[in-house]
Amino acid sequence: MSFYTPSETLHRLVKEALDSGAAATLKEAEVLFHQYELVFHIDSAQADDVFSQAALLTGVALARRVFLGGVTVVGFLEVPLLVPLPLGETLGGAVSLLGGITAEEIPLGRPVVSIGGGPQQCTGAFHIRTAYSGWRGGILPIDDPTQLASSPTMPLAAMLSAALAVNEAFLYARRETPIAGRRVIGLSLWNLENKSSWWEEAPNEPALSILPSRLWLIGLGHLGQAYLWALGLLPYGESAELELVLQDVDEITPSTESTSILSDSTMLGQKKTRAMAAWAERRGFSTKICERLFDEFFERHETEPCVALCGLDNALGRRALDKVGFELIVEAGLGRGYRDFRTMRIHTLPARRTASEMWGEMDTHEDVSNRSAYARLREDGVLDKCGTTLLAGKAVGAPFVGAVAACLVVAQVLRLLHGGKIDQVIDLDLQDLMFRSVVPQSRTFDTLNPGFVAARFEPCTDHDPASQPFLEVAV
Repeated sequence: MSFYTPSETLHRLVKEALDSGAAATLKEAEVLFHQYELVFHIDSAQADDVFSQAALLTGVALARRVFLGGVTVVGFLEVPLLVPLPLGETLGGAVSLLGGITAEEIPLGRPVVSIGGGPQQCTGAFHIRTAYSGWRGGILPIDDPTQLASSPTMPLAAMLSAALAVNEAFLYARRETPIAGRRVIGLSLWNLENKSSWWEEAPNEPALSILPSRLWLIGLGHLGQAYLWALGLLPYGESAELELVLQDVDEITPSTESTSILSDSTMLGQKKTRAMAAWAERRGFSTKICERLFDEFFERHETEPCVALCGLDNALGRRALDKVGFELIVEAGLGRGYRDFRTMRIHTLPARRTASEMWGEMDTHEDVSNRSAYARLREDGVLDKCGTTLLAGKAVGAPFVGAVAACLVVAQVLRLLHGGKIDQVIDLDLQDLMFRSVVPQSRTFDTLNPGFVAARFEPCTDHDPASQPFLEVAV
C-alpha cells in the first residue's frame, strides 16, 4: 500500500479555505466543502440532444470534485448515450459513473443548473441554465429571455457552458459574488473580443467541419486531462482518427482527482501517461507515451506531431516550448493562489517574444505557511516545518478553471483549421469575464499543416434523424 504525504492528499480546492483563512483547521475546511451541494436538471427534450448530454456530463464530472456534499441529477436519463465518451450505454449510466446521484425531484433549497432549453420558472435563490449554439457557450438566469442566435453547435460550446455554470455555482456557495446566478455570462470561442453580445453569431463563424488528426500533449494533470476531455467530445469517427503523443513524468496521487477531470481513485499510483493513454484508447484515439522530462534538452522528431497543447505548471518547462521543434504551441497557465486561482493566461507560440523572455524568472507565490490551519497541523504533529512549507507551496486549483482554459486552447487549433485568426495572448478571470484582454497573434501560420480529418456528426439511428446534426465533408 502506497504512503502519501499531506501535500499529495490535500484537496486542491479545499486548500483555498485554508489559505484564505475561511477555515481555521483542515477538518473545518473539509466540513465546509461537504456542505456544498449542486443539482443539475435536464428535461426529456434536452436529454435526447448530444450537446445537452455533453453539457450535463461535463457539469457532473466537474461539480462532483467541487461540491463534496453531493451532485444530484434530476431528469429523464434512461436514453442512449449520444456523446462519444467511453461512459457506457445510457445517459443515466454515464451520470452514475461520473459520480452523480440521480433523483426524481429537485431537492428544496439547493442551487440548480438546468441544461439547455429556454426560459423557465425559477425554483430557488440560485437557478441558472446553460446555453450553447455555434461556437458560443454561456449561462443565464433561468428566467432570462435572452436566446442565443441559432447555428450548428460545436461540442466545446456545451463544455464551456457547463464549466461556467459550475464556477458560478461555486461563487454562489462561497458567497464571494453577490450577483452570482443573476447575470448573463458567456464567450464566443470564435471571437473572444466580442464582449457586449457574445450570444450573437459572428458573420464569419463557421460550422465545425475539420478536426486535428495529430497532437502532442505536454503535461497530463489538471490542464492536460481537460484537453483530453475536450478532444473526446469532438466528433471524430471510429477509426483512430486522432493520433496523440502524451508526455508526463508524474504519478496520479489522491490530490490529482480534485482538479483533474479524468482521474479517479482506481488510478492511484499509475503513471499519468499510461492512465490517460488507456482512457484515450477507449475513446478510440491512438496514443504514444513519452515519460521524459520536458526541458530545453528535449527535441521533437520531424515525423512526430508538430502542434503541441501545453499544460505545464512551471516556468522551467515553459521556457523551452519554442526551442524543441514544434511549429505551433498553445499553452495555458492558471493562477495558483487563493486570490487568483480563477485566472488564466493562454499563449500561442512562436510569438513576438520568445518563451525565455516570457518566463525569464522563476515563479514566485505568496507564502501562506503562517496561516492558522498550517500552524495547527504543526502543533498536532501532522507536519514538520519542511512538510508545512511543501504543503503551503502547493497550488490551489479548481477543475472548472482548467475546463474553461481547455475550451480556449483547443478552440485556437480549431480556428486555425477553419481559416480563422488565432490569439497570441488571452487573459481572463472567471470572477468577471467582461474584463478579459485578447491580443491577436501576429503570425499567420499559413504554411502549417498539422494534419486534419473531417468532423463526423452522425445521425442516431434510434432517434428521429432530423433531431441530430449531420455533416459530411470531403477532405
